[in-house]
Amino acid sequence: MQIPSQLRGDRDATRLLLRIARQVGLDIEGGRVRRTSSRFCLGVEHGDYNGTHLFGIGTDRFIWLAWKPNDSGRRRWFSANFPNDGVIEVTDELPPPRSVTDSWARFAYGVEYILRREGFPVSQGLDGVIVGNIPGGGMSRSASLTLNLMLTLLEAHRVRRVPPMQIVRMAQAVENDYIGSPCGQLDQIMILFARAGMGTHFDPDTGRVRHVPLGSGAPDFRLVSLDTGTVRPGLEKSTYRIRRAECEEFVRLAAPEFGIRRLADVTDPDLYRRILERFGASHPDHCARLTYIFHAQRRFREMLRAWRRGDIETVGRVFRLDGIGLRDDYRISGPELETMCDIARTVPGVLGERMLGGGDKGAAGAIVLTRALRRLREAVERAYPLSHPAYADRFAVHELNVVDGVTTFDLG
Repeated sequence: MQIPSQLRGDRDATRLLLRIARQVGLDIEGGRVRRTSSRFCLGVEHGDYNGTHLFGIGTDRFIWLAWKPNDSGRRRWFSANFPNDGVIEVTDELPPPRSVTDSWARFAYGVEYILRREGFPVSQGLDGVIVGNIPGGGMSRSASLTLNLMLTLLEAHRVRRVPPMQIVRMAQAVENDYIGSPCGQLDQIMILFARAGMGTHFDPDTGRVRHVPLGSGAPDFRLVSLDTGTVRPGLEKSTYRIRRAECEEFVRLAAPEFGIRRLADVTDPDLYRRILERFGASHPDHCARLTYIFHAQRRFREMLRAWRRGDIETVGRVFRLDGIGLRDDYRISGPELETMCDIARTVPGVLGERMLGGGDKGAAGAIVLTRALRRLREAVERAYPLSHPAYADRFAVHELNVVDGVTTFDLG
C-alpha cells in the first residue's frame, strides 16, 4: 500500500483527490467528501468476540472518499493507495463471496453485496476517489473503509435513518460473510460512534453506547501511534483467526460443565479457578487466552473509573498491563510491535504502551505525557531501525487527536 506523504489534513486530501480524479477520468467536481477515522482501543482489545465491554476513541488518521453521482448506473471507484488496481467498476453482477482476495475492490464489492442482501437499493451510478493515511494494521483501516463506502452508498441512494447498530452489523458482515475475515464489532463501533474529545463505551449486554468525557484532572498528555512500517495482509490471514477459533472452541468445551456462553462470562474468581483446574493440563493455550480476558475485564473497570476522574496515569498503567497480557497470554503480538513497546517503555513520561488491533504487525500505541513526546520520537528514530533495518524507511511516530468518527462536507 502507498500512503501519500502530503496528507496533512482535509485540504491536502481534497486537492489530491481532485487531481487524481482528473488523471483517471472520474468526475467528482462539486461532489461530497466523507472522512472516516481510525480508532485507538483502550480496552478490551480482542474483547468484542469474547463478549466484554469495550472502550476506545476515534483518532485522526483517516480515509477520505470524494464522490459524485453519475448517469452510468455503475459505481466507479479509484483508490490512490492502490493505484495498480485501476478504476474498479461495480455493476449488477458481483463476484461471489471470498473470490476476490488480492485487491481492495473486495470491500467495494462486499458493501454492495451486503446492502443488496439486506434489501437496500443499489442502482445509482457514482464516481468515487479514495485516499487514506491509516497504518496497515492496528488502527482499523478496513473498518474505516467499509463504513465509508457503506454510508456513501446509502447517502447516494437517499436512504436515511438506518439505525447505527444495523450499520455496524452490516459493516461486520461485509468482512465476515463476503471477505472471510472473522472480525468482531469493536472497530466499527469505535469509529461510527466516535466523538471528538470523548471516549466511547459499549455495553454488549444492553447494546448501549455511552460517550464518556475525560475527567478534568488529567495532565497534559497525548496518544501516539507507533507505526512499525509493517502491513498485515488481513485478519483472515493472521493469528487473529487462530485466537478467535481457540476462544470459541474453549467455550464449547467448558459450556456443558460450567454454563458459560462466552469467555466474558468468567468474572468470578472461583469459577475462573475451577475452569483452569479442569482444563489447565489438557488445554493450556486455551486457558492462557481465558487468563487474558479474565484479568483484562477486571482491569477494564479500573481503567474506566480512572478515565472519568482524569487519572491518566492509571489509564496508562492498565494499558501497559493489557499489552503484557496480549503478548504473554493471548500471544497475538509480533516482534516489530514489541520492539516499539520495548523502546517506548524506556522513555520517562510514557505512561503505557502496547500493540493495537488484530495483532502480528501494524501499529503499536502509547499514552505519553506531552513533555515526553520529543524524547519518545528520538528514542524510536534511534533504536527501531537498528532492530528492524528492513523497515528503516517505513516506520513513523504519529501524535493523535481525539476526533469524530464520521465527517462529511462539500468538495470545494
